[in-house]
Amino acid sequence: MEVVSRSARLPMSAARCRRLLEAAARRVPRGRRAPTGCPAAVTVLFAGEGTLRSLNARFLGKDRPTDVLSFPAARPPRPTASPQGSYLGDLVIGVPVARRNARRHGHSLAREIEILLVHGYLHLLGYDHERDDGRMERLERRLRRGLGLEIQPGSPA
Repeated sequence: MEVVSRSARLPMSAARCRRLLEAAARRVPRGRRAPTGCPAAVTVLFAGEGTLRSLNARFLGKDRPTDVLSFPAARPPRPTASPQGSYLGDLVIGVPVARRNARRHGHSLAREIEILLVHGYLHLLGYDHERDDGRMERLERRLRRGLGLEIQPGSPA
């Protein structure tokens, strides 16, 4: 896993990102897992609002910053082979938006980033909450519960 930050320091270590995604991968239904049962390689970029706004406008036609974007390596999403193993895709986390989300939900920036990593990872696996009649949302809630990442009751979702 590669973790890159466009700011002076990483808001979360690569090791912590890796542990979280490996734990999430073990809980994903078998048909959606990478061949080894562990997540395929994922690149995580921590970036500012300008980068997220630009990417969101360019790829999704939404001219505003967002909290997380996912770029699967293949369509339909499935790990692609590389000399180093399989590669699932890229996640881009918008740190300023994540920070605002964390405040609104009453938890730490680290917790919000973990939630966004799980959400983005599911998108890399092909889940789409805008088109799947709640399937991704149900799985994401189950993963959050299993990983101890539940949003406190009464917090805006």
